[in-house]
Amino acid sequence: MSGRGPKRELAEKIAGEVTLSNDPGSTLRKWRTDFDISQTDLAAELEVSSSVISDYESGRRESPGIGVVGRLVEGLLAIDERRGSERIRQYGRVLSAGFESDVVYDLREYATSISLSRLYADLEATEVASSGTDRVSGHTVIDSIEAITRLSSEEFFRLYGQSTNRVLVFTGVTRGESPLVALRVVNPTPNAVVLHGIDEDDLWDHAADLARIDGYSLAVTNTPLDDMLEHLVSLE
Repeated sequence: MSGRGPKRELAEKIAGEVTLSNDPGSTLRKWRTDFDISQTDLAAELEVSSSVISDYESGRRESPGIGVVGRLVEGLLAIDERRGSERIRQYGRVLSAGFESDVVYDLREYATSISLSRLYADLEATEVASSGTDRVSGHTVIDSIEAITRLSSEEFFRLYGQSTNRVLVFTGVTRGESPLVALRVVNPTPNAVVLHGIDEDDLWDHAADLARIDGYSLAVTNTPLDDMLEHLVSLE
């Protein structure tokens, strides 16, 4: 990771995305909601009215220049720091593991292992294939399409972080075939896999059998992504 640290790296990433976007307001709104910060809170931080933030995000106000974008970004980061720097630390973990944040949303190790059944309950996930273990000590949340198209098998293994005793959560899933087949080239396999964005009825017919053969628990969930990430953070 660069010596600038995750906060500077993240600030530059957000500012770059907003500045270069064809729709800066929409990109700004994406980052603000990702930080779980309201327009009112961001406006208060910058000492402007909420309508100013709303106008930028909706495109009613002329696209913000670099100076304004810088202030907006610093406001987001300042609020996050007061809340414990959760988003900054999350980004730092992903960076330190050698991934981009559009491939890996979060990578975390728990202080102690937790019950897989508890994790499934928190995520409102339905288990479709069980394994011989009910404990995990970390999680990695992955954009399934980005991971499959951009990561090598060696990079895929790095998704395990410090231990394979974890749950891999694949988002943006339509049937589950691609991530489960991709896992077959990685040895060993994780303790658990959650396919996010589908119901059990939509699952690939061979998914459960493949999970049993490779020895990991498999579950599906339709919990909104932001809610899922929030639940996973609370597991520590």
